Amino acid sequence: MYEIIYMRADYEPWWQFEGWEEHIRERKVFDCEKDAEAGLSELIARFRRECDHEAQKDGKFFAFWNVKEVCYCEDCAEDLQLYHGLIIMKDGKPHPFSKK
Repeated sequence: MYEIIYMRADYEPWWQFEGWEEHIRERKVFDCEKDAEAGLSELIARFRRECDHEAQKDGKFFAFWNVKEVCYCEDCAEDLQLYHGLIIMKDGKPHPFSKK
């Protein structure tokens, strides 16, 4: 089973800090890799239209952001960048798609 997880947080999705699951906004579940890849492609296209910046790590984590999209951190006493993160999961763990 594959999942594409969309999270929104003040850090990139590859950090997966404790409690990262609380930032999940949406989960999409797929039975096969082909369908999951198509679902990921749709989400990446959407965020590329909506965001000015992007980064990816290890072929399983994707981050998108706009410089002016921030949140205030009271503990830090400053604004923090907000990220839209996508994570590819296979059987409950971050996992890239197979190389073809």
